Amino acid sequence: MTDLHEDIQIVIITGMSGAGKTVAVQSFEDLGYFCVDNLPPALIPKFVDLIENSGGKMNKVALVIDLRGREFFDHLFEAIDSISNSSNISVKPQILFLDAKDAKLVQRYKETRRSHPLASKGLPLDGIKLEREILEDIKGRAQQIIDTTDLKPIQLRERLIQRFSSEEKHPFSVNIMSFGFKYGIPIDADLVFDVRFLPNPHYIDHMRPKTGLDEEVSSYVLKWTETQQFIEKLSGLLQYMLPQYKREGKSQLVIGIGCTGGKHRSVTLAEYYGDIFAEDYKVHVSHRDIEKGKGTAQ
Repeated sequence: MTDLHEDIQIVIITGMSGAGKTVAVQSFEDLGYFCVDNLPPALIPKFVDLIENSGGKMNKVALVIDLRGREFFDHLFEAIDSISNSSNISVKPQILFLDAKDAKLVQRYKETRRSHPLASKGLPLDGIKLEREILEDIKGRAQQIIDTTDLKPIQLRERLIQRFSSEEKHPFSVNIMSFGFKYGIPIDADLVFDVRFLPNPHYIDHMRPKTGLDEEVSSYVLKWTETQQFIEKLSGLLQYMLPQYKREGKSQLVIGIGCTGGKHRSVTLAEYYGDIFAEDYKVHVSHRDIEKGKGTAQ
C-alpha cells in the first residue's frame, strides 16, 4: 500500500437538507474533485483504501454525507477519527457544513414540492427541527460552515470555488465580512466583533447615503480615539489568534465585523483589517449588507 500524496484533499460535505449540497457537489466536481454522493459513513475507511491504491489518481475527494443514510450516520465520527489517525494520511479530512435559516429551508421545500426526509407527517418545519438536533454535533466539528440563506446557487458556487480552488497553494485563508446586526449575525462566522459603539456617520446627513468604501466615510470612522484604540487592541488579539488557528489545522477563518446596518462602520473596519492581514495571509473581504436598508440607521 502506497502513502497518500501530501497534497491530498478530503472534504466531507454535509449539512441541512435543502441548504445546497447538490450545488456543492457539482461545484467540487468542476474543481476536479472525485465526488461520491450519499456514501454511508461506515464505508469511508474502505473508500480511503481505494484512494491509497489509486497511485495518486484521486488526490482530491469530496464525500457527501447526509440523512438519506441516517441509519449509518452515527458511524460518521468514528470514520472521521479513523481517517485522521491513519499513519498513511498526512491531511485531516475537512468537514464542510451547509446551513440556512429555518424559514428559508421551508420556502425551498415548498418551491420544489419535496418532502423533508424526517417529516413523517409532511410538515417541513418539524423535519427541519429534528434534523438540526441530529446534526448539532457534526456542525460543531465542522472546519467550514456556510450560511446559504441569502445565497443564490451561483453565489454558493462562487464561494466554494473561492475557498477550495487554491487551497493547495494557500492552506490557510482569512475571510473578513462586514454585516448589520439588524439583519442577523452571520452563522458561518468563527469570530464576531461589534463596532456599534463607534461614532456613526449615519447621523451626518451628507454621509448617510455613502458607505465605508467612500474615503470620506472611512476617514470619519477612523479618526476617533476610540476607533484607534479598538484597532490597536483587536489587531494584537488577531495577530496572536490567527497563527494559532493555522497551527491547529483550520484552513479558513471567517471574521465578522458588525455595526447596526452593515454600511458604514463595519465596512470601514473590514476593509482596514483586510489590508493589514493581506501581507501575511490570503484574505477575502466581503460586505454582506452594504446594499440593504438604504436611508435607514446604519
